[in-house]
Amino acid sequence: MPAPNAHRAEEISCKVCMEELDDNQYFLAVSPAMLNIYRQVKLLADSDVPVLILGESGTGKEVIANLIHKHSQRSRHKFLKLNCAAVPYDLLESELFGHQRGAFTGAIKDRAGKFEQANRGTLLLDEIGEMSAQMQAKFLHVLQDGQFTLLGAQVSSKADVRVLAATNVHMENALSEKKFREDLYYRFSVLTIHVPPLRERREEIPYLVEEIIRRTSADLKGDCKCIFPQKLLDAALLHDWRGNLRELRNFVTRTIILRDTDAALHELESRIAPVPAPVLDDSQEPATHRFAMRSVISDMKDRTEAQMIQDALEVSGWNRRHAAKYLNISYRGLLYKIQQHRITPRLPREINAASRVAHSALS
Repeated sequence: MPAPNAHRAEEISCKVCMEELDDNQYFLAVSPAMLNIYRQVKLLADSDVPVLILGESGTGKEVIANLIHKHSQRSRHKFLKLNCAAVPYDLLESELFGHQRGAFTGAIKDRAGKFEQANRGTLLLDEIGEMSAQMQAKFLHVLQDGQFTLLGAQVSSKADVRVLAATNVHMENALSEKKFREDLYYRFSVLTIHVPPLRERREEIPYLVEEIIRRTSADLKGDCKCIFPQKLLDAALLHDWRGNLRELRNFVTRTIILRDTDAALHELESRIAPVPAPVLDDSQEPATHRFAMRSVISDMKDRTEAQMIQDALEVSGWNRRHAAKYLNISYRGLLYKIQQHRITPRLPREINAASRVAHSALS
């Protein structure tokens, strides 16, 4: 009789989740955290309640919002986005709710706002943490009853819109500093998605590099084969990518245009933080060579490999044949890796948050 969780590994067709979206966007998940987000999106897509998407700048929050829209019953209608930080304070209300002719200087004709334009569809409010307190109060009322008033109008209008919000602001700080209304936050935070930074899902970097290259226009690539050597990929795995996907995309595009992988490698190596050498006692031999870049990369690969094997084994209820099938390696190879990394079943209290995320993502 198979282990209780054995069927879960069989339900996963591949380790890489890839989904095309509008405007040449795409969602890619390899890490347990991103696979869990994909599962969350499919569960909440049709719930039709506001969703708050949190994460650093460049992590792909707009992509997550687009993915929610695609999987919802509103997918046949518009998906619109409004960047609250990019619109001047005195124009944000007009951008959101529209205005009538003569409502203010320069309003020469009636204009529908994003809320009305997105009727029956989805509206993403990007950088909602930058919205003024006055605008937050107005928008809270709109969320509650779906009614809004165009600037200069005497009667209210109504629209059926699914509202999503995204921000890179640390919400706990914004709430404590009274920069964001608690009632609006709790209105959104019924469903919250935290998008991890790229440095916490490094295993996705090679896949992202390949996808960025594939989607780069032929005019930029020219006759170049655009193949990143292994040394460059290894360096990319070590870099922290504080700009996340946006920084990675710019780096890959720049490397394609300049056609100089050696310069690109030097650029990354100059930005990688040095790894401090451990304190050695007298009984230890000098180990400087073990902490060179090559050794750091090898150590990172070993730890990533061991974690993936541990996750697969726990999800499959330690059914090693199912785990080997999911990892796409031979049964004998898996046994060797288990012995090599000294992987053993962990007690429930020893399972950390990452393993629980992986279990949820693959269930």
